[in-house]
Amino acid sequence: MSTEGSTRAVIAAMIANLGIAIAKFVGFLFTSSSSLLAESIHSVADTGNQVLLLFGGKRSRMAPDRAHPFGYGRERFFWAFVVSIVLFTLGAMFAMYEGIEKVLHPHAIDSPQWAIGILAVSILLEANSFRTAIHEARPSKGDASWFAFIRRSRSPELPVVILEDTGALIGLFFALFAVVLAVVTKNGVWDGVGSIVIGALLGVIAIVLSIEMKSLLIGESATEADEDAIRSAIDSSPVVNELISLRTEHIGPDEILVAAKVDFDRSLSMTELATAIDEVEVSIRSAVPTATRIFLEPDVVKPELGGSDDPWSGLEGRPH
Repeated sequence: MSTEGSTRAVIAAMIANLGIAIAKFVGFLFTSSSSLLAESIHSVADTGNQVLLLFGGKRSRMAPDRAHPFGYGRERFFWAFVVSIVLFTLGAMFAMYEGIEKVLHPHAIDSPQWAIGILAVSILLEANSFRTAIHEARPSKGDASWFAFIRRSRSPELPVVILEDTGALIGLFFALFAVVLAVVTKNGVWDGVGSIVIGALLGVIAIVLSIEMKSLLIGESATEADEDAIRSAIDSSPVVNELISLRTEHIGPDEILVAAKVDFDRSLSMTELATAIDEVEVSIRSAVPTATRIFLEPDVVKPELGGSDDPWSGLEGRPH
């Protein structure tokens, strides 16, 4: 997934959410609609979230230093995790609180035409942001389902924007339905119910995001396709007898750490072995350009021990 594509999607979402937040808040001032206020805070939270994603992207490009020798690539994972917390606390919790307050103390919606008009315009703006995110994500998604893409993507920005925009669109339709129902029935309770439903929806999305970002923060392996390409690059070397063990981990969305134990040709001299290792590393980077940190350990297979003496054995589980 290109960083440029992720950035374009984030910026498009930020601009749309900022305009939507202003429009919704103006609408709330005219209508006193609880659903509109909940949606206003939701859009403000989304705008702030996009700022956090851009900030994380900038921080991730800092050069490695003594304290962080592998760089700051995980900054993108961290700030995406913060986004899930903001979405839950500022978006979901406020919407739930405002909805419960409106159900307990209902009042009629003033100037409903303002609310309906602003919600309709917001749906159009949000749909455009959603379309941009889908367009940028489609090349990386390939033939996988959208659910699989969100679960398996190692780049956090597009899954975050897609989930946020999905929640925003569904929330807007809920808000529109609640406002119309409150006007038709002349019962402000429905406006509060709409706000509660919006809060519950945001809570579910925030939980899904936090689970996915937590997994990335802890450290996920490279995708199966990338690991297969790395194995092929190692096995294709004429001086490699066998790949004993391979472990990979994303230290950033576009950076993979590769550690491998390799049984090289036993007849190689020390100088020839060093040259062979360099050549295998070049092959790996050619096959998987995001393999930025590679550590190859020469080793030998010891079948006479009656089992693997590899300290990495038994760790075949994958996070997804």
